[in-house]
Amino acid sequence: MDEIVVPADWVAERLDSPDTRVVDVREAWEYEGIGHLPGAVSVPFDEFRSEEDGEAGMLPGADAFGSLMGEAGVGDDDHLVAYDDTHGVFAARLLVTAELYGHPRDRLHLLDGDFSAWQREYPTTTDVSEVEPAEYRAAFDEDGPLVPIEAVREALSDPGTVIVDTREEREYEEGHLPGAVRLDWLELVDRESRGLRPDAENRETLESRGITPDRRVLLYCNTARRISHTYVVLRHLGYEDLAFYEGSLTEWEREGGDLVT
Repeated sequence: MDEIVVPADWVAERLDSPDTRVVDVREAWEYEGIGHLPGAVSVPFDEFRSEEDGEAGMLPGADAFGSLMGEAGVGDDDHLVAYDDTHGVFAARLLVTAELYGHPRDRLHLLDGDFSAWQREYPTTTDVSEVEPAEYRAAFDEDGPLVPIEAVREALSDPGTVIVDTREEREYEEGHLPGAVRLDWLELVDRESRGLRPDAENRETLESRGITPDRRVLLYCNTARRISHTYVVLRHLGYEDLAFYEGSLTEWEREGGDLVT
């Protein structure tokens, strides 16, 4: 399994490591006013997304992402640890964005839990971290897990692929891709610990929907962060053949696709 979802003690041991950069994706006022992990830098969620400038979906564009990461002191070969205060769903999006722009997969990590969970056991600070700019070379991976609408059409007739809708039940019932199974990302989260449920429980949940490691998994949603969290969890659990589609269902219908209600 990839060491992508990491416990707080793993992070605490590496806070002073020169090749590790901890990134807080909450809003700037939360980082400054409520506090943050010692040494963490602030890269708010809205800064690494764009409706118009990226290669696809809500991506910010390779040049913009490279500049953003470099200015935050993140090197393109650093161990990048991301966290938020919402069970990791926003932080997961930073990791997936970094992967799409070429960051080594084995150096992308999600704090298991979030800021509130960390605060229960470890110190925080309101001191703004000093940042030394770094070089971050970003290039969009055309062969990465983000797939175009044509790949979704092909997947509909592929028995080896399970299509997973990560939206809420109401959204799913209003219309979903033919054959798609629904998995709310929060089903994989322990509300008390604020991190993931035990791996065995999450595997049971996934496999009860036909989402098994021997099949290709194609995710879609109407928000990139929910796709990203599920993608990160699946990677953590050892799923290898993963893809996701970030176009809207409106686009799907406009291009002649059918929805099931």
